[in-house]
Amino acid sequence: MGDFTTKLNAAVTDAFLPLRFTLTAGACHDVTQAPTLIDGYRCQYVIADAAYDSDALRETIVAQGAVAVIKPRNNRVEERPYDKQVYKRRNVIERFFHRLKPYRRVATRYDKYADRYLGFVYFAALLITAKKM
Repeated sequence: MGDFTTKLNAAVTDAFLPLRFTLTAGACHDVTQAPTLIDGYRCQYVIADAAYDSDALRETIVAQGAVAVIKPRNNRVEERPYDKQVYKRRNVIERFFHRLKPYRRVATRYDKYADRYLGFVYFAALLITAKKM
């Protein structure tokens, strides 16, 4: 069955600066994009919600020298500990997406072609970054 929606994934610094975006089909699971988003970036922590809870992703994060701060899924058999104080900083990504929403073209996804939509996402992110400076 075809899927006409798209899903935007992002990696953002704790200073709200965007690092990388990926655009996928709406039915594509978030965790499949995580290695692409974090590849090549050095950081102390990778903070993500329960949708990103996978052993393979945790191994990738540790291999890059970071600490995985990922809230475990409710149905996980083996409970994984995570730093709840650090996890509170996950709101940065939510707040970044909130800053994208005023750009109507991003929020409503009017673009017919994915590459044009992603291009405007980068443009809106550039404007957000410029406002911070």
